[in-house]
Amino acid sequence: MCRCFLTGIMVFAAAALACGQEAWDIARTTLEGKKVEIEYGRPTLKGRTLADLMKELPDDRIWRAGSGAMTILSTEADLDIAGRKVPAGSYSLYLYCPETGPYELILNADIGEPPGGMLPKAAPDRANRSWPHFMDYQDIASREVARIPLKQVSAPRTEVLIYSFEQAASGAVLTIRWGDQAWTVQLQPAR
Repeated sequence: MCRCFLTGIMVFAAAALACGQEAWDIARTTLEGKKVEIEYGRPTLKGRTLADLMKELPDDRIWRAGSGAMTILSTEADLDIAGRKVPAGSYSLYLYCPETGPYELILNADIGEPPGGMLPKAAPDRANRSWPHFMDYQDIASREVARIPLKQVSAPRTEVLIYSFEQAASGAVLTIRWGDQAWTVQLQPAR
């Protein structure tokens, strides 16, 4: 079943690229003058519910938090994300989505396959982006940098996945919204 699921994802990603329909966005903030960005593909629900989509997750309940190319957090600053120290650099983002209990944001040092490896005919604006390894997360779990509990909050419903930053007194709040769900986490420069 996992192999069929992964094949389906690969076909979907290729079709989205070929049709140019992949929505791409970048959430940005600065912390003490240093950039922090999340680049991600914005999947849409297309009439489905988030709960229905989460039922399709593999047994490890880990979802690559975006569509198309890898979702990447890049930071020029060493960060403190909810008490977890994260060195400056680039990380792939995943969400641990248990059936019950709080979701967790996962940062992994493996940022995917190099450009051109997975889909060599990617559009020029996507040609420099890393692509996911279509495999089980456990194959790259040893490169995990941090698992960070997310706080579930209320937010307006959204058809597309949205990452956003809001400045806070000592840093910023990252909000992840999709469907009728939203989660937040505090980040600030590491001391």
